Amino acid sequence: MNINDILAGKPLKGLPSGHYICGRFVPGENATMMESFDPGRGEAFAQFTNGSATDVDTAVESARSAFLGIWRKTAASERAQVLLQAARLIREHAECLAIVETLDCGKPLNESLGDIRGAARAFEYYAGACDKLQGDTFPLPRGYLGYSTYEPVGVTAHVIPWNFPISTTARSLAPALAAGCTVVAKPAEQTPLTALMLAELLSKAGLPNGVCNVVTGTGADVGAPLVAHPDVDQVTFTGSVPTGQSVMRAAADNVTRVVLELGGKSPVVVLNDCDWDRSIDGVLGAIFENAGQVCSAGSRLVIERGIHDRFVEELVTRTKAMTIGHGLRDPQFGPVNSAAQLEKVAGFIDRARSRGAEVLTGGKVTSDPETGKGWFYEPTIIADRPSDDELVQEEIFGPVLTVQIAEDPAHALALANDSKYGLVAGIYTQDVSNALAMARDIDAGQIFINEYFAGGIEVPFGGNKLSGFGREKGLEGLKSYCKVKSVAAWID
Repeated sequence: MNINDILAGKPLKGLPSGHYICGRFVPGENATMMESFDPGRGEAFAQFTNGSATDVDTAVESARSAFLGIWRKTAASERAQVLLQAARLIREHAECLAIVETLDCGKPLNESLGDIRGAARAFEYYAGACDKLQGDTFPLPRGYLGYSTYEPVGVTAHVIPWNFPISTTARSLAPALAAGCTVVAKPAEQTPLTALMLAELLSKAGLPNGVCNVVTGTGADVGAPLVAHPDVDQVTFTGSVPTGQSVMRAAADNVTRVVLELGGKSPVVVLNDCDWDRSIDGVLGAIFENAGQVCSAGSRLVIERGIHDRFVEELVTRTKAMTIGHGLRDPQFGPVNSAAQLEKVAGFIDRARSRGAEVLTGGKVTSDPETGKGWFYEPTIIADRPSDDELVQEEIFGPVLTVQIAEDPAHALALANDSKYGLVAGIYTQDVSNALAMARDIDAGQIFINEYFAGGIEVPFGGNKLSGFGREKGLEGLKSYCKVKSVAAWID
């Protein structure tokens, strides 16, 4: 794939367009097509199949057959070899996958390449965990034997968001496959392509037919029948709170297990004694990566008054200097994913202005300066707002940082916890005791200290409160796809 040719408007050939079911691409039952849009230009660049409940049935049947007949019986060491080969193939195809990822979701190419590397690492990590799933023994009285085993839960449904398509797909598929489960994945209708490409790579890595299936289409036509399907044993969903609530209700009818990773309104707490340059870089990266379209984005800067003025002044200066453009040119800042998302972000700022909010920088719809096209919103910083303001309490899912001023660390802690969400939080201070005490007391599923987005696939991830429940990544993520069986026997 030649990036200059793509930017010049030449069509991209060889992209998948059908569902991936039982080891091959197949057309949908009703054969209707949808368009995938390049956010950097606001133009369609590919087509894919809009599925139906019938397609979901076919995929689930394929997954069930593969689970019962093949994958749960496959030795853990053999599953590991497939996942390791998948990691190798992802790395071999990294450039192609990253280009398609950038075209589909808009993010700068370097961010997409990082996502591809992370996807490969996820399969590598869980390959190493396949044969480490060990049960336990219980201290029963003499004459009895008690032990437990981990078993794969069965057919798993994965509903993938549009902001990190391949990352989130790998994050849940890799542990599910490692545990011995089979998969039906439903990528977001805005960004379906890399999930399809990944499924094909998994087959090339040696994954048996039917173990991983991908059905594309809308939430109504594909997502709803998938999460409500009686032959699905677990649903992993990443997305908004309202949709997550709907998923939970649908799964309840069949008492289906669910893992929900929902919204966030995460604070970045910066105290007076912070490492200045590290904190500036961290705050900027926390909110402006992927144009703020990150569930764990640090969208609230909670900063002590003693450094507020100088810190925010430098933030504004650095923000104004950011380069904006099409993701394939690898700027510092790319577009938002869709026209609808652009309108949503703009609505938040328009309402904030009407309430008297001070926009320190940004705050306007814009476009790629080279083409005049695309769905762009300027990187935006809003001056100090009260805790009950919409900008403080609601997830914008865009490049908007709202400032809150704290009088001292105790006040900063109170501001950080004043949210219905509890996904992540960041803390910048050189006082280790303060950092660890605040990490203990902030109600969130993951805490970053002196580096936002620290960690990797090894670290469990998930939220509290309205941010959901269950954990992905790490060994906790592997256990999400297992059920525990206990055995107690009288032997003498």
